[in-house]
Amino acid sequence: MAPTNTARTAAIDDDLRARILADPALVLDDRELMHALVTTSESQMGRNIVDLRGLAMERLEARLDRLEETHRAVIAAAYDNLSGTNQIHRAVLRMLDPDEFESFLHTLGSDVAEILRVDSIRLVLESAESGADPALARIGDVLRVVEPGFIASYMSQGRNHPARNVVLRQNIPATDQLYGPGAVDLRSEALMKLDLGQGRMAGMLAMGSDDPHLFKPGQGTDLLAFFAGIFERTMRRWLS
Repeated sequence: MAPTNTARTAAIDDDLRARILADPALVLDDRELMHALVTTSESQMGRNIVDLRGLAMERLEARLDRLEETHRAVIAAAYDNLSGTNQIHRAVLRMLDPDEFESFLHTLGSDVAEILRVDSIRLVLESAESGADPALARIGDVLRVVEPGFIASYMSQGRNHPARNVVLRQNIPATDQLYGPGAVDLRSEALMKLDLGQGRMAGMLAMGSDDPHLFKPGQGTDLLAFFAGIFERTMRRWLS
């Protein structure tokens, strides 16, 4: 003989039953518990009965999973953007500290590079003058003087398309003209074209990293464009 409803109810602990009646949300908010209840209900209906409520619940669960995943992705992206903004702000403040050009370049290649977590920073300036300047050896490896046209060619990799002001890539050209012998260890780079003022030749700021995922196509470039804007205005002050 099948048990009566009273017998089934009696099988539930009185305290547990009282808690559920007092606060049904304890059950309704528990996804695993609700799924078990719905599954049990469907099994008692038989195979010839379609439970639309159960199907709707499955779809709602799938939609909830997608919403939670999207929510986590949005939060992670917002956190990364905030972290990146803080990095750029700290780098800009440190870059503005030096009161001499040589100290400025040294800070760029040391403190600023460390703040931005890059392995190499190069300031690239085009010049029509050939021959090594003895003053450059005193400045260090941060400054690179190249022939006219090098920057546009390097940023575009020889392709005939409009040059962008910020280029991110993982396929670094096989040359040590920019980063020196350490170029073989770099796996990604960010290139920022600099406007140094009317009558001056092209300039570029290059950042290299041994992390292949630090800079790659498809990433946002707003923060790097902002940093480049501050940098080129600072350079105009030094060049004047």
